[in-house]
Amino acid sequence: MRALMPDGEGSARNALRRELTAFLGAYEQANNSHDITRVLPFIADDATYWFSDGTYEGIGRIRAAIERTFATIHDEVYEVRDVEWPVLTPDAAVCRYRFAWTGIVGGAPRSGQGRGTNVIVRRDGAWVMLHEHLST
Repeated sequence: MRALMPDGEGSARNALRRELTAFLGAYEQANNSHDITRVLPFIADDATYWFSDGTYEGIGRIRAAIERTFATIHDEVYEVRDVEWPVLTPDAAVCRYRFAWTGIVGGAPRSGQGRGTNVIVRRDGAWVMLHEHLST
C-alpha cells in the first residue's frame, strides 16, 4: 500500500527525484565521455567504490580504477536503467539500478550487465557520490 503524503511533500519529493535523476544521468554521460576530468567532480573525495575487481577508497584510488577501465574497454557505452530511489532526502539519497555496457576489449566486441547501488550526498550545495557498488 502506498503511503499518502500531503501535496507539498509529494511535490518536493518529486522535484528531488527529478534533480537526482538528472545528476545520475549527467554522471552516466561523464563516464561515457571517457574523460576522467569530467567524471571526478561527481565523486566525493572520501568516497568508497566497490567494483567486481576490488574495493577502492578515496578519490585517488577510485580515479586509478576508472582510468584502468577506460584504458581497457575502448568505445565503451555505459547505460543505467530501471532506477529506483529507496532513500530520498534533501541531503542524502540511495538509488539502485541495472546497468549495461558494450565496448571493445582486446580488439573484440564485449558486453556486460549487472546491478548498481549508489549513495549520493549533498556537500556544499552539490550532489556527489559517496559510495558506488557495481556487481555482475
